Order: sequence, then structure tokens, then C-alpha cells
Amino acid sequence: MVALVIVAHSAKLAEGVKELADQMAQGRVPIFAAGGLDAQTLGTNVERIREALEAALSQADEVLVLMDLGSAVIGTQMAMEMLPPEVRPRILLSQAPLVEGAIVAAVEAAIGKGATEVEASAVEACRMPKVIR
Repeated sequence: MVALVIVAHSAKLAEGVKELADQMAQGRVPIFAAGGLDAQTLGTNVERIREALEAALSQADEVLVLMDLGSAVIGTQMAMEMLPPEVRPRILLSQAPLVEGAIVAAVEAAIGKGATEVEASAVEACRMPKVIR
């Protein structure tokens, strides 16, 4: 099973993306939000990210992390360094778009695909046709 971790500079954004992804996965995928320095302050908090990674690792074989901006990536990498070396290979960082990628990843994980397949589909989410008239 693949769990998802949503890392964003805003706690509200991370929770909102989690809510959408949860709805799409119909509760079949563990999804964790790690947003903001705290509930009100924008930024990234390495400790919050580490806690989300640990929670995800405790519930799934693999973890896919979706991040919003540069320091979210750096914070996630720092959080991974705080984890035991033997669990780090179970975590995959994605370059997928945050919202679209999380929704696609949740659906793919819910149908039982592995982290590599889930991540590939999440990255492809940005190539989905958009109807604009």
C-alpha cells in the first residue's frame, strides 16, 4: 500500500488538498498533511514533515510525498535525514503538481498501484487536457 504526504507552505492548503485526495480515494489511502510552520503561519516545518512521514510509514509500505514549492522540498529532504536510513528507500519525492498530482495519486494508490506507478501518473496529471473556451 502507498500512503501520501502533502507538504505545503500553508496548513490550510495542505489540509484542503488532503481533503480532496481523501474524497477521491474514498478513505482507502492513508493521506497526511504537513503544512505551515504552524496552523496559522506560512512556511515549512521540518518537524511537522518528519511526523507526517513517520505516520505514513507506520501505515503503508511506501510513501509518496507531494510538495508545493522549493523550501518544501528542502524541508522534506531534511526530515528524511532525521529518519532511520533503512526506511528512507520507502519514501519517494514527487515533482507532480500539488493539487492535480495528489488527486491522481490518491486514485492510483486506492486501486493498489505501487509508489513508482502512482508517482508517474501524478506527474502526468499536469499533461491532462484542460477545456478552456
